[in-house]
Amino acid sequence: MTKLRRSEVEPHEDYGFFGPGSVVWKVWSYPTAPTVGFQRAVVVEELDPPLVAAVHRTQGIYQRPRTRYDRTLRYFAMVAFAGSREVCKAADILVKVHSKAIGNLPYGDGTYDANDPASQLWIQLTGWHSILYVYEKYGPGKLTAQEETEYWEACAVAAELQTCSPDDVPRTRDGVRAYFEEMRPRLSASPIARQAMNHLLATELVLPPTPRWAKPLSHAVARAQRIATIATMPRWMRELAGIRQSRLLDLLIVPVMKVSFALAHLDPRVELRLLERLSPSTVPVIAPVKLGVPPRTREVLTPAEARARHGYARPAEAHLEFRALQAARVFGEGEAPSDQGLVESQEILGPLA
Repeated sequence: MTKLRRSEVEPHEDYGFFGPGSVVWKVWSYPTAPTVGFQRAVVVEELDPPLVAAVHRTQGIYQRPRTRYDRTLRYFAMVAFAGSREVCKAADILVKVHSKAIGNLPYGDGTYDANDPASQLWIQLTGWHSILYVYEKYGPGKLTAQEETEYWEACAVAAELQTCSPDDVPRTRDGVRAYFEEMRPRLSASPIARQAMNHLLATELVLPPTPRWAKPLSHAVARAQRIATIATMPRWMRELAGIRQSRLLDLLIVPVMKVSFALAHLDPRVELRLLERLSPSTVPVIAPVKLGVPPRTREVLTPAEARARHGYARPAEAHLEFRALQAARVFGEGEAPSDQGLVESQEILGPLA
């Protein structure tokens, strides 16, 4: 188990892009975020045909579900809590990682590219919406109008770490709803989408090996999280994906999760212990926030300021030559893309196995 003594926690270099008192730290540090919130995000994302094509091509969620969950959650936590230099480095290497996920759509005409701005916007909004929605459903409740405005402004700031444009991020709840309504006709529950969604709902796949005596409890926790995640999905989405759950379960799971998360939130060390079971590499990212360890420099930057200071290009403009070489290998020569970005990413996003 990770050492959780405050004196042994490594501080971040600075406050990154949000900092203490921000609504991002309030929402993303609640235990709903790395559990039901994150699971909802990765499940719903699979309804986008280009995205699920990329996921299916790489097979990461099937071949290494635990490390894939761990690395992805670590990245999202870094954007919210880590120092600006570390986040810029992670965003930069992620472009190289995503350069591998390109190819022809398995259903219909066209191609997919994980670095495509439209796919990145879908990931960004699905993730931030899911984290907030679950916080309000199973956590402390609705944000104030001022907090909600700040939250979506922060989402646009975080979008600067993706290849999409922050100008395309809605700044209100109604705007976010309009975006999802616009996306709805484009969503599809293809065979590979249904396979991925059901696979990602199996929480037990991302948990560490459990002693025999603890297996019933582990199974109960995984089952409760699956029920809670499905309960947040609208009926049309469940019907599209062939996911069924009774309205009674939808109702009964709410008090169970609200009480469980509230109890866990009473002690930051308990939260970190629980997080360690889901995502060990995320613990060092959020531990300074949970245990009140200030950064070496108490400063909040914008992504543009951070890129200028640390020498990184905007993600949309990063590694264009390498991405072109990947495209030439896949579409021109019919070969598999290079794993170079994936290998290099281990230094900052964690090991692949």
